[in-house]
Amino acid sequence: MLTPGDPDSWAGLMMSTLAGAAAALAVAILLNLYFSARYRSVHDVVRHGVATLAVLGLLAFAVTDMRHTALGYLGINPTRPAVEFEIRLPDAVAAKINAEATQIELHTDRNQALAAISEGPTFTNKGESVLKGTVALKFRTAQRVMIVNVPGEAPLIFKLRLAASPSHSAEFSPWHLVDQVSAPASAGKTPRANDGYAIRYRVI
Repeated sequence: MLTPGDPDSWAGLMMSTLAGAAAALAVAILLNLYFSARYRSVHDVVRHGVATLAVLGLLAFAVTDMRHTALGYLGINPTRPAVEFEIRLPDAVAAKINAEATQIELHTDRNQALAAISEGPTFTNKGESVLKGTVALKFRTAQRVMIVNVPGEAPLIFKLRLAASPSHSAEFSPWHLVDQVSAPASAGKTPRANDGYAIRYRVI
């Protein structure tokens, strides 16, 4: 829930709007005084030029701040980062998996997005089978889960332990086991958290 002190709240949005309006008014007043002056020396031209550049810089900053605050209030992440992930699979599943038939989805309280599987299953230097892929983080929210649908297996749910606006990271997170199995599969046994499924990820 947004609070008045939150920069993404109505108060933050209103402050950015007022700052933009004040900057625009300052520009209008300055330009009016400059062009209405009848006599201008070289010193006046230089002084007014420097002042105009300063005010225009203030206006550009206010516009940028208003855009960022408005997007933040709407829950939209203006930087559009993405999560690069690796999902570790049990050997028995990796031997029969079809990456094209596997579907991985990102679910948040604001949207759902289909991840792009870029590679898999491949093997790590430890001989583990992994699926690799990416998915965009379009909204600012800390409520994110990855749902992995492997044919013949129960859907797996992994909670992404990320901030609402996560920073880019060069290293992958530690491996996290399955947080939840949504329902039994129609065929085969239901996987458990210790059956070899795990996920690790980083923000790019």
